[in-house]
Amino acid sequence: MFEPTSRYSGVETATHTSPDGREIVYVRRRFVPPRASLQKLAETRVQQSDRIDLVTARTLGDPEQFWRICDANDALDPYSLVAPGRRLTVPMPMP
Repeated sequence: MFEPTSRYSGVETATHTSPDGREIVYVRRRFVPPRASLQKLAETRVQQSDRIDLVTARTLGDPEQFWRICDANDALDPYSLVAPGRRLTVPMPMP
């Protein structure tokens, strides 16, 4: 259902049957892994003109993997991570 690099890859789906008999397939809730369970690849400092996609492209090689940096830094809002001078943990990509 999702690309292997998606944050939802591997998340189970479930089916709900509505009162009129329609079956609705949905993705179950994704739980953010505990920060301590993520292996650290690197640490980087946010520059003045950085955006989270630029940091992710520079460190992980794929700007769409920003969610990995969010998980490793306990952030629900990726924009909260790009304060100039902030140190970010970059996790090792996991399957």
